[in-house]
Amino acid sequence: MLLDPADTLVLLLDHQSGLFQTVKDIPVADLRRNVEMIAKLCTLLEVPVITTASEPAGTNGPLMPEIHQFAPHAIYVPRKGEVNAWDNDDFVAEVRSTGRKTLVIAGVWTSVCVMFPALDARAAGYEVYAVIDASGDPSEMASRVSLARFVQGGVKPTTTNSLLSEFHRTWARPEAADLAQLYGLVAPNYAAVTESYLRAQQAARDAG
Repeated sequence: MLLDPADTLVLLLDHQSGLFQTVKDIPVADLRRNVEMIAKLCTLLEVPVITTASEPAGTNGPLMPEIHQFAPHAIYVPRKGEVNAWDNDDFVAEVRSTGRKTLVIAGVWTSVCVMFPALDARAAGYEVYAVIDASGDPSEMASRVSLARFVQGGVKPTTTNSLLSEFHRTWARPEAADLAQLYGLVAPNYAAVTESYLRAQQAARDAG
């Protein structure tokens, strides 16, 4: 079963400047670019987004500003110190208010900020996906263990490229050109492929 954008809610959790400094299982630049893509994708396809941060005024730091810059419709829910966003009643109420039953979650750390609410949401009856390359952990071991626990708990691992493609479905849609640009974020080489194709097309027109 593929994701249905009409029933999906995206949760971007604890993508904070201080926590980014601890990420070792993925280049931070790649992580940030993937999160940026998700924000843009949700805006383009009108998928709701909820964000939150643990202690943004403390050492974990503030959320990366690109999320709300590229997804201005995203709703931020402050927490009262809870490590697990699902332990915050306001956060859970905001999730439930959307009426959507499929949650796509990304965050830092994968082993905590993503795993804890993902497992709790799964227990609450939601279909839950964890976007692994839009999340980060202090070590590759932590990430591998998280993947195993996700699968054991019924949380489905996915990637930003897969998320984009599942939402996309067909090039025969009015947003096709904008979606093509998003592929260049999750796969920078795709941007080069697109550029080469456009140049070849222009050369063919010039020759004709």
